Amino acid sequence: MLQIAVEAAGWIGALAILVRYLLVSTGRLSGQSTRFQLMNMVGAIGFIINSAWHGALPSTVLNIIWLGIALATLYHLWTQRGRSTAQ
Repeated sequence: MLQIAVEAAGWIGALAILVRYLLVSTGRLSGQSTRFQLMNMVGAIGFIINSAWHGALPSTVLNIIWLGIALATLYHLWTQRGRSTAQ
């Protein structure tokens, strides 16, 4: 059962990244949007789970960094939004 969950996490991550890329490429999603960054997070988390399980250290580290970038960008977007509504 755990193996199935790990594989599902990997496929969900891959799907999130693929759909995000499609939406940005077709102009339906901005790279500076919250939704874009949330999709990055879902993709990274799925890949972290799957690649760590399979012992793929380079992929695991890459996706931990990817997740950190998404979190930092979300923080920036949310604090910018908070500043603009306070003014």
